[in-house]
Amino acid sequence: MSREKERRLGIWEKYLTLWVALCIGAGVGLGRVFPQISDVLGGLTVANVSIPVAVCLFLMIYPIMVQIDFRQVVEAVKKPKPIIATLVANWAVKPFTMALFAWLFMTVVFKDFLPPELAQEYRAGMILLGVAPCTAMVLMWSYLARGNMGHTLVMTAINSLSMVLLYAPLARFLLGISGIVIPWKTIAFSVAVYICLPLLCGYFTRTQAIKRKGAAWFESKLIPPLRTVSIIALLITLVILFSLQGNIIVEIPAVVGMIAIGIFCNILFIFALTYLVSKPIRLSYEDAAPTAIIAGSNHFEVAVAVATTIFGLSSGAALATVVGVLTEVPFMLFLVWLCRRTRTFFYQPRLQNAGDK
Repeated sequence: MSREKERRLGIWEKYLTLWVALCIGAGVGLGRVFPQISDVLGGLTVANVSIPVAVCLFLMIYPIMVQIDFRQVVEAVKKPKPIIATLVANWAVKPFTMALFAWLFMTVVFKDFLPPELAQEYRAGMILLGVAPCTAMVLMWSYLARGNMGHTLVMTAINSLSMVLLYAPLARFLLGISGIVIPWKTIAFSVAVYICLPLLCGYFTRTQAIKRKGAAWFESKLIPPLRTVSIIALLITLVILFSLQGNIIVEIPAVVGMIAIGIFCNILFIFALTYLVSKPIRLSYEDAAPTAIIAGSNHFEVAVAVATTIFGLSSGAALATVVGVLTEVPFMLFLVWLCRRTRTFFYQPRLQNAGDK
């Protein structure tokens, strides 16, 4: 069975845009009608990471880990071009373009609509968001885009490690302030729950299922329901995120829109740049898609934690990072759509032997 057939869209994936829109509306509605839900869920945190969101992300990522043939991970490590392209995009380009777009929109384009002090705080929050590279959620985006999951897993792990060394220096440089502390607990908890735990569980499930039931049973009986679990977990995550923070869309939609435009422009620019560069360096679509998607994604938990610590929970900087939380899923789904629409643009040496993977 070819990879194309393996990933044939079911009703949840085929109409994912509709489900996302409904879940965003449901989340905002729940947060407005039952604000106590927001208070209860908002209090369930560890190291600035929401426990309900962490549980949903585990349920989202674990089924994807089960489907990864770990020989792909070994092969991904042996191919440096996608890794180098992603690292350059994430650390040498993206933070600086985010600083540029934050300055452009907050102090030039929307200058007449924002108080100067708040504009500077929004700008700071956007920069903190741009300096934090992808979360493990890119595994979902790469999966939906039909990318190389081995490469995605490797780059997610490398980004988490490189963030420990590069986040604080870059943030200090771009913001011009000192005292930025790496949120060690947030990074460690995120890596443990979003990568290590689902990776171990997924590897154990895959090896034991194939050993005991065979590859055919694994592909036909186990993978389809797990795929559904992953999509449903994504949708529940949306409901939770928007019930927690979606009220700001209703209360200050104009400000949210201004911040979101700047964030989206940077995501789209860095995605397009990385995606187009993948063509001349001869990446296949399966490598080019996750390379560009990873470059476009942000680690919003780290950005929120740092903004809250430095500027305060009610600051404009914290608000800007929260807008990053709310827009992450819709923006990344748009990039997934772009990838799948432009698949034939790339060199595709794997299609003929996809069934051997």
